[in-house]
Amino acid sequence: MFFGAVLLAACASDRGVAIEMQSGQRFAPAQLHIQAGQTVTWSNESSESHTVTAFEDSIPEGAEYFASGGASSESAARDDVADGLLKPGDTFQMTFDVPGTYRFFCIPHESSGMKGTVVVAEG
Repeated sequence: MFFGAVLLAACASDRGVAIEMQSGQRFAPAQLHIQAGQTVTWSNESSESHTVTAFEDSIPEGAEYFASGGASSESAARDDVADGLLKPGDTFQMTFDVPGTYRFFCIPHESSGMKGTVVVAEG
């Protein structure tokens, strides 16, 4: 019985988690706490196109930059917004292996406050 509970808990901690891009130009939840090694899936549940773009200055040392569309830097993502747009129903995934705080935003709706944070704890 105890082994089964431990196994179930381990499987639950390995599952990915989701952030929705919702109407009203917001991420829900706006702040997410996960363990290192977990995958976050952003899903566009609104009727508008959005991006998931990391603020480059908030990437922990040794961590990989991320942006929908695959840009290698924040400036590259800003220069080619169209490549990073997620249409309604589209998703974007990122696995976070390095603990720390990651801030991200939607380029077209940054001025409207469409921003979020993923806080990654040691696994």
